[in-house]
Amino acid sequence: MKWIAISGGWRIINSQVEDDVRKTIREIISQGNGIVSGGAQGVDYIATEEALKNGCGKDHLKIIIPSTLEIYKDHYLKRAKEGVLTYERAEKLITQLTEVKKRGCLEEGKDIIIENPTYFRRIEKIINKADELIAFHINNTEGTQYTIDKAKGKGIPVKIHNYQIK
Repeated sequence: MKWIAISGGWRIINSQVEDDVRKTIREIISQGNGIVSGGAQGVDYIATEEALKNGCGKDHLKIIIPSTLEIYKDHYLKRAKEGVLTYERAEKLITQLTEVKKRGCLEEGKDIIIENPTYFRRIEKIINKADELIAFHINNTEGTQYTIDKAKGKGIPVKIHNYQIK
């Protein structure tokens, strides 16, 4: 079994990205492989939702967050209050991660303050657990590019889906 890292944007998604992510997750599962991702919105959320829908448990799903779930929840609710995302999106992510934790698929980090360096450390943890990376690179975002670069640096296969969304 291989662990396939899934990475991609969180700010903006369209139906093509969503369809591609869902199809990719179903293919990975049907091949008996596992998924490792970051527990964020957008691509991570869709990938996790599809994996859960297809019955994945801890043997085929690893979601890595940079802090405890409680700190992560507070962070997303704070970001919703700041207007970075809607409360609805924050609540949906929190509900999903709570289910991931119940299934034993959540790896919680030790960070207390969540900021950009925290996310980059989480990316490194994901790549260290991965045998391959499938990236859904939307509008050439920095985080997804960082993930691609880390995977290439590790010498693992990388498949990139590029999207430009206005």
